[in-house]
Amino acid sequence: MELMGSTLTSTYTRPKTGHFLPAISTMAASYRNTQSALAVNPSVSLWRSNNFYQASNAGPTLSCVPRENLDLVRAKTMFYPSNRTVLTTRYSPDDWYKSNQNNYRESESSRKSAERLRRDTVRLIQDKNQLTRRTQENSSKNIGERLNSIVFWKSELSHELDNMVTEIAALAEVKRRLERALAETEGPFQVSQECLYHREKRMSIDLVHDDVEKSLIKEVEVIKSCQDRMRRHLDRAAAQLASNRGAQHELEKDLSDKAAAHRIDDRCHHLRNTSDGIGFYRGIERLDPSLSLPESWSRFTDDNILRSQSERAASHKLRDEIEILMNATSGEMWNQFNCVNVAFSNRTSETADAKNSLQTHLAKTLQEIFQTEMLIESLKRAVREKESPLKVAQTRLEERTRRPNVELCRDNPHHSLVSEVMEIEDTVYKLRERLSEAENTLQTLLKTKVTLEHDLSIKANSLFLDQEKCMSLRKSFPSMPRLAGYS
Repeated sequence: MELMGSTLTSTYTRPKTGHFLPAISTMAASYRNTQSALAVNPSVSLWRSNNFYQASNAGPTLSCVPRENLDLVRAKTMFYPSNRTVLTTRYSPDDWYKSNQNNYRESESSRKSAERLRRDTVRLIQDKNQLTRRTQENSSKNIGERLNSIVFWKSELSHELDNMVTEIAALAEVKRRLERALAETEGPFQVSQECLYHREKRMSIDLVHDDVEKSLIKEVEVIKSCQDRMRRHLDRAAAQLASNRGAQHELEKDLSDKAAAHRIDDRCHHLRNTSDGIGFYRGIERLDPSLSLPESWSRFTDDNILRSQSERAASHKLRDEIEILMNATSGEMWNQFNCVNVAFSNRTSETADAKNSLQTHLAKTLQEIFQTEMLIESLKRAVREKESPLKVAQTRLEERTRRPNVELCRDNPHHSLVSEVMEIEDTVYKLRERLSEAENTLQTLLKTKVTLEHDLSIKANSLFLDQEKCMSLRKSFPSMPRLAGYS
C-alpha cells in the first residue's frame, strides 16, 4: 500500500516462465501427470526452434520441406514407425498443462491487481478530497491569523508614527530656538572683539596683558565655546531630525505595505471555490516573491518600531541637552560679561592712580634735573681751575731736564714735582669722571622726564580707550532671556 498523496509506481507484469503458449482448453480431463515420461527419457525436448529443424539429423525430406507443409509431413509420419522420432517436436501434455496453469495465474493476478488498483484509487480520491478540503481550510485559517497579525502591527505602527511626528515637531521647535540663541551671541562676540581691537591701540607699556585683556579673551573664548557647542548641537539636531524623518519614512512605508498586504490577504481570505476571478497559474507555486520568513517579517516591523522608539528617546534626550545648553551658555556669557565690566572698572581706577603718580614724579624729576645741571657747571669750573697748577708743575719738570751732565739728578725736587703732576692729573681725572657721571645722570633724568611725559600721554590714551570706547560698546549686551533663545 502506497502512502496517501504519493504517486503509484507499481508495475504489473506477466509471470516469468520457461515458455508461454496460448490457452487451448480448460477441460479437466486434459490434465494428467507426465513426469514419468520425462524421467525415462530426459533428452526429450519440450520445444524446438526453427534452427533445430534446419540443423536436425533427420532425413533430408523434413529439412527441405517448407514450413506451411510441415503439419502434413507430421501427419504422414504417424503411420511409419521408422519416423517416430519426429514426434519429439510436438507439444507434450505437460506443456499444455503448464500453459493452462500459467494462464489461470496470470488472469487471477491481473484481476487482483485491477481490483487492488480500483480500491486504492477510490480511497486515494477520498483521501485527497479530504486532504484538499483540510488544506484549504488550514490555508484560510492561516490567512485569517495573518490578517490579525497585520492588524496588530498596523495599530502599533500607527501609534508609533503619531509619536514620531509629535517628536519631530518638538525637536524642530527647539532647533529654531537654538538657532535664535546662536544668532544672539554674535552681538556680544563682536563687542568683545571690538574691545580687544580698541585696546590694541594702547601705547607702549600700557599695551599690557592685564586682567581686562584676560577677561576679554576669556569672554571671547566663552562665547566661541558656547557658539561651538550650539553649532554642534545644531548639527546633532539636524542629524537627529534626519534620523527621525528616516524612521518616520520607514514607518510610513511599512504601514503602507501592511495596508496593501491587508487588502490582498483580506481578498484572498474571502476567496472560495465558487468565487469569480480564480484561475490557473501554472508554476506559481515554484515562484517565491517574498524574501522573508514569518520570523523575519515580524522582526522587520518590530525593528522599525524599536528603531523609531530609539530615535525618539535620543531626540528627547537631545532636546533636554539643548535646553540645558541654552540656559548654561546664557549664564556663562552673562557672568563673564559682568566679570569683564568689573575688570574694566578696576583697571580704570589703577590707570587714573598711575597717571596721578606719574605727574608727581615728573615734577620731582624736573627739580632734580635743575640741580644736576648746576652740579655739572661746578665740576667743569673745578676742572678748569686745575689746569694752571698742572701747567706750572709740568713746566718745572721740563725746565729741569735741561740741567747738564751730572746735574741731571733725580733729587727730591724732581720726585716732588713728579708727585705733584700725578696728583693733579689724578684729581682732574676724578673730576672728569664725576662730570661724566653727572652728565649721564642728567641724561637719565632727561630720559626719565621724557618717559614720564610719554607715559602720561599713554595713560591718558588708555583711560580714553577703556572709559569712552570700550565701556560705551558694552552697554549693548543682550539680556539672558534673549541669550536663551526667547525672543
